[in-house]
Amino acid sequence: MKHQYFITRFTLIGLLLMASACTTTIKNEAAIAQFTQEMSAKHGFEPKALADIFDQVAIKPEIIKKISSPAEGLPWYKYRKLFLTQKRISAGVEFWRNNQATLNRAEQVYGVPAAIIVAILGVETSYGKHTGNYRVIDALSTLAFAYPPRSPFFRTELENFLLLCRQEQLNPLIPTGSYAGAMGMPQFMPSSYRNYAVDFTNDNKRDIWQNPDDTVASIANYFVEHGWQPGKNVSVPFRDAVHKTSENLNFLKENLRKPDVQSSQLKQRTPVLSSPKAKIIAFELEKGEELWVTSNNFYVITRYNKSPLYAMAVFQLSLALSNQIKFSYEQNHNDTTYPTGIRLRE
Repeated sequence: MKHQYFITRFTLIGLLLMASACTTTIKNEAAIAQFTQEMSAKHGFEPKALADIFDQVAIKPEIIKKISSPAEGLPWYKYRKLFLTQKRISAGVEFWRNNQATLNRAEQVYGVPAAIIVAILGVETSYGKHTGNYRVIDALSTLAFAYPPRSPFFRTELENFLLLCRQEQLNPLIPTGSYAGAMGMPQFMPSSYRNYAVDFTNDNKRDIWQNPDDTVASIANYFVEHGWQPGKNVSVPFRDAVHKTSENLNFLKENLRKPDVQSSQLKQRTPVLSSPKAKIIAFELEKGEELWVTSNNFYVITRYNKSPLYAMAVFQLSLALSNQIKFSYEQNHNDTTYPTGIRLRE
């Protein structure tokens, strides 16, 4: 009888846990109905058609769990190891070689270095290999209707997603992406797709899921529209014998400008960048930290992802890719003239 009691008890606990889990996946029907009415009034969507779509939407608790603990919460020395691997560098070199003509053309049109474009793809999706397995509409609906901290943002992205599906003649139940609703090889959010995606092949489609040409140009266009400055640096190491840590930088502040640095009589091997967006950022190491002076172009990378860790990973991966391409080219050529589009920046 005692054994039977424990079976019954644990069965009851299991049922309670299952009931609790089901509760977290119940759709907020009132919020969805309100959203449907807004989409109908604002954009002319048929309410019945939207209702049929949302009847097939799944609210997923694991999405909320993932967005609550992003990788950007790691210290720099751990975060860096996720992306600065030989495997990712080698795959990036392969992607660069396979898409050399497109990358050259994009660099000429937009002024964004091929290395930065390829690095974005490397960090985001390993060059298109891992674009996400969640249906975009499930991810956006979960975060729009079951994640109050960022509900307004994701409601706007859900609105943009439905609009782009109508414009591009896509079935809203088919596109897949990340747990946050980011789509395709470059992981564009729906609003970014609508505003910055490019048809680089002139086939009347902006395909960021399978078309590397459209993807490369879309990333470059995104950067230009957010203020990328061609030919300008991204970041340089902060080298100063006196101020070794951020704790000693009493002038550390947003929008650090060159005159401020000069007045502090810092001695640096590399000149500090002159830019309205320049600032010094400390990145945590296992022991101590390293300081970098970042420029406007570094800030532009953070428009793709607001984390300085992300931007630094993209920048350092771009340098690794450039150095590998440079090395390979020099191994096979007698001169030091690089192919069009390859311009190393340190």
